[in-house]
Amino acid sequence: MIKEAEIVCPPGQQDDENVLKTLASASINIPQKRITGVRVVKRSIDARGRKVVYRMQVQVFVDEHFKVEHYNHQYQDVKDAKRVIIVGAGPAGLFAALQAIDNGMKPVVLERGKDVKQRRRDLANINKQGLVNPESNYCFGEGGAGTYSDGKLYTRSTKRGDVKGVLETFVAHGATEDILVDARPHIGTNKLPQIITAMRESIQNAGGEVIFDAKVTSLIVEFGKIKGVQLANGEKLFADAVILATGHSARDVFEMLHHQNILIEAKPFALGVRIEHPQEIIDRAQYHCEFRGPDLPPSYYSLVEQVDARGVFSFCMCPGGIIAPCSTDADEIVVNGWSPSKRNNPYANSGTVVQINMEDIKGDMNDPFRMLKFQQEVERVAFKAGGGNLVAPAQRMVDYVEGRLSRDLPDNSYLPGCKSTELQEVLPGWIGERLRKALPAFGRKMKGYYTNEAILVGVESRTSSPVKIPRDRETFQHPQVAGLFPCGEGAGYAGGIISAAIDGVNCADGAAKYLG
Repeated sequence: MIKEAEIVCPPGQQDDENVLKTLASASINIPQKRITGVRVVKRSIDARGRKVVYRMQVQVFVDEHFKVEHYNHQYQDVKDAKRVIIVGAGPAGLFAALQAIDNGMKPVVLERGKDVKQRRRDLANINKQGLVNPESNYCFGEGGAGTYSDGKLYTRSTKRGDVKGVLETFVAHGATEDILVDARPHIGTNKLPQIITAMRESIQNAGGEVIFDAKVTSLIVEFGKIKGVQLANGEKLFADAVILATGHSARDVFEMLHHQNILIEAKPFALGVRIEHPQEIIDRAQYHCEFRGPDLPPSYYSLVEQVDARGVFSFCMCPGGIIAPCSTDADEIVVNGWSPSKRNNPYANSGTVVQINMEDIKGDMNDPFRMLKFQQEVERVAFKAGGGNLVAPAQRMVDYVEGRLSRDLPDNSYLPGCKSTELQEVLPGWIGERLRKALPAFGRKMKGYYTNEAILVGVESRTSSPVKIPRDRETFQHPQVAGLFPCGEGAGYAGGIISAAIDGVNCADGAAKYLG
């Protein structure tokens, strides 16, 4: 028989099979010799008490063979099947392609950027020289933004689809099984490229296609139905279904749709800065100890405060992480964060942003680019404030709140470099004031957070797409163009790797129904 149990385990022993059997035996009151194995279902760190512990939900195998689970997946041959074009090879596009294969369709994935290996050179140029390739950067290229900006898999989108299935697909392509059980699963930027490559190979081995340097410049639409796409080189590719999974930074795609009189809409997003602390400050606050021991991972935090009827919140927190330059054009500053799998860098960073509602931005309420223009304007102001070469405007935390220029800046992880700037001159006043009020409040919630050892780096602006591509809730199709499936973060239906992957699966299912 298999019994469910909850056990509490000291740090450092959470992977010890004998310890787990001993704890499980005591929990279900069955002799340990009858237990053939313990499978961890969920695992999380509980730092609320004086001692930090792991809380674990487990399955206990009693008097029966312990079954080892396997996650390999066999994909059918779709070389000669109906084609579905997928624009974008981020998580939404890759998972749409794999689901298309399971649904008996041949995916043709078009990626404007390069494969994961070739992207590294362009990222090196961004970090070392401040040079941005608009087609290959932290946002564009195989795997999308998540490949080289962290690989966090935490999501609240449990009602949108099969989260477990998405995680198992990552495991089948090389991720560790830890992501199936950890409360805050994480792959790491150093490991994701190999996993993304394996996913691409699964698509190709099944008869699908993945084409790089293939920028879509127009959709082919006849009598209200999609018929294919045209590429920048003039080539036309034809299919009766197109999944548009281009990510939240593909501004030219929004312009393309608008030019073709295909409906898009402005939508709310959030904007602020990325805040970095020494990791040891966060560890002391969260683990209630002077030094984090080797048996505990670097700690994370999540903070939110309502300020003048707007939410101010931490976003995309990266323990042991690095601040990355994620601009997609040469005259803008955009920052994000990432962590390697071991999260062993000395800093902790998090986006800290203010919610922007539609009524906050003046202008034509019917202009679908209203929010995007605002986003772009702030990014360009930040670039000018930094002085060029992707140098970012920055300020110490207390200096920012108290309105004085920082005489110097702490050591930090942002490789292109930071320039001491009064961020009130970069952030719009109503955003800056809310952020200024929120930071001391965060400090009251988390000891040590409010400190001049922390640096604010501007700007964190690509939290989500400022444009939405509408679609039908049931069919996932655009209301004006049959066979066009807006998908993922760029269309406004996801907010991270897992939710984007789930949306890709849902759109592939929608395409299968449409194609019959």
